[in-house]
Amino acid sequence: MTDEYDLIVLGGGPVGENVADRAVQGGLTAVIVESELVGGECSYWACIPSKALLRSPQALRAAQHVGGAAEAMTGSLDVAATLARRDGFTHHWTDDGQVRWLASAHIELVRGHGRLSGERRVTVTTPDGSERVLTARHAVAVSTGSDAAVPPIPGLREADPWTSRDATSAEEIPASLVVIGGGVVAVEMATAYASLGAVVTVLARSGLLGTVEPFAGELVADGLRELGVDVRTGVATLSVARDAEGVTVRTDGGEVRAAEVLVATGRTPRSGDIGLETVGLEPGRSIAVDETLRVPGSDWLYAVGDVNGRVLLTHQGKYQARAAGDVIAARARGEEVDDAAWGRHAATADHAAVPQVVFSAPEVAAVGLTEAAAQRAGHRVRAVDVEFSSVSGASLHADGYRGRARMVVDEDRQVLLGVTLAGPDVAELIHAGAIAVAGEVPLTRLWHAVPSYPTMSEVWLRLLEAYGRRSA
Repeated sequence: MTDEYDLIVLGGGPVGENVADRAVQGGLTAVIVESELVGGECSYWACIPSKALLRSPQALRAAQHVGGAAEAMTGSLDVAATLARRDGFTHHWTDDGQVRWLASAHIELVRGHGRLSGERRVTVTTPDGSERVLTARHAVAVSTGSDAAVPPIPGLREADPWTSRDATSAEEIPASLVVIGGGVVAVEMATAYASLGAVVTVLARSGLLGTVEPFAGELVADGLRELGVDVRTGVATLSVARDAEGVTVRTDGGEVRAAEVLVATGRTPRSGDIGLETVGLEPGRSIAVDETLRVPGSDWLYAVGDVNGRVLLTHQGKYQARAAGDVIAARARGEEVDDAAWGRHAATADHAAVPQVVFSAPEVAAVGLTEAAAQRAGHRVRAVDVEFSSVSGASLHADGYRGRARMVVDEDRQVLLGVTLAGPDVAELIHAGAIAVAGEVPLTRLWHAVPSYPTMSEVWLRLLEAYGRRSA
């Protein structure tokens, strides 16, 4: 059985859905091939369930830090209700709603495992074991995402460790948990499980959150310790062993016993069994692409989202999907391609203006380059820091509010290259920084973006004042 479409998308997560949707809006036909749940990792095992687990204890902590509300807090976190709320957001791990959305968007769905089997050709092994061959008139987009990486630590795989999927979908909270890693997943899950009642130990080879400004990782380490987490940095994990009572994790600084161990040491592209070898690419590796997300040397193959290794964030994958879906439609119709920097069909922000929020305690929100990254890139920069204690809105937001903000200024062009905020509830502030960085708004113009008083957004005024440059 052979079916023909303008576009075939391998992977039905948010990235694949958006590639298909943009192409259909551009007048093409599209089919998604998905072997698991439509909606993908983010909807069922990552962004959504993890933030649902984190939000309930975060709301409780927020109330506990405001006089008047704090006195009303007479109970503790309801763990069962927190887990039930998470289950509601994942629709109990069913994708009926996402499937209905595909139908409403005029995107077809084929269930099964899809593999490239030649140029513009995908062979799908369906759930009943039969094969179905799909061919593409114009393009195939690989949006298969990534899996949790499990490092070659002796005994780790044999110990049946948790990955992020297990941590976000657990039905019960273990009495104790060892987290191996110091990145976003490690920090967020340590925050969640400590808040849900587990005794948590974090083992990190270096500091926490190594891709953001160092002060942010230090504040998060302090916040974890306030939650009772045993944070051990500069520690190498040597081996892991499981017995009937739990796991033993041996490090170069001693042993740790716990009921469960979570490995949170990064991601690996989900490209090992999708037929890359049939089109001259190496399985198991990230798929290199150009700025329009097309594989160099091909006029039909695209790789979008985590699988291309550019930026492993859902929102950035969806941004890539918009560019890819639009350019696939434009090329199919013979229209002009706008692939210059910041053009409609170019994923320029992947390099210069990536926003990210770490939902830790305190939160960390950042966009663009850190001071060190900007210097490595050859920019002449100045970093400016302010404490949130100087912001009236922060003091009103929470008693004893602690946090810090930094902006990194390109001294030659007088524009922002990066912004980092660390403190309770800073997530909603970062998009202002994303606009300033992506728009390359001159500092003299930013003086005219007046923050409302008394809000936490006043931090932008404090940063400009600390820089000391007035508008003309």
